[in-house]
Amino acid sequence: MADVLPLVEARLRSALGEPDARAAVTFLGTDRIEVLRFQEGDIVRYATLGMSARPMADPTAMVADPVAGPRAELVLSVRTGRADTDKVLRPLAVLGASPQVEGVVVAPGASLDVGEALWPGAPFTSVLVAEPGGLVEDLELDAPLDPVRFLPVLPMTPNEAAFKRVHGAQALQERWLTLGTDLRDPARRSVPLE
Repeated sequence: MADVLPLVEARLRSALGEPDARAAVTFLGTDRIEVLRFQEGDIVRYATLGMSARPMADPTAMVADPVAGPRAELVLSVRTGRADTDKVLRPLAVLGASPQVEGVVVAPGASLDVGEALWPGAPFTSVLVAEPGGLVEDLELDAPLDPVRFLPVLPMTPNEAAFKRVHGAQALQERWLTLGTDLRDPARRSVPLE
């Protein structure tokens, strides 16, 4: 189990460079979740490290399999200088701990909500989990372990989260794309949803 995280960190470093900061959060009854910060030009990326230490278990399973099951880490990308986004470390660690705490399987199309602003003054309290593979490639592990997927998370306003619940993740992503939404803008407003 502990051997997975050095491989995950090496994959993050090879894709995103050297982290310029890291923070660790431990929640009662869970493994430690770290959040690494990577700066590249005017973009800062925050990646969890620790979520993939154990496979995510199907909440309907009677017993969690300690080996088989999906593994993932979360990656958030935002523009610098428009908000104090470094305060996202704890909320992102909370989201990274959600498979252990809530017994959920985090997958593309899912919504994750922290119930408070992602950073001070943020209009976002939740994120949409996007498809992996664009920024950080999946990390293949020796069988029987599933690969680690690096899932981008896209901040959502409460109205966008409500729209997603009714119409689905694909409809929200199409709305963002049609309107040319800058999903990396930490101060962006909700898109029109009519």
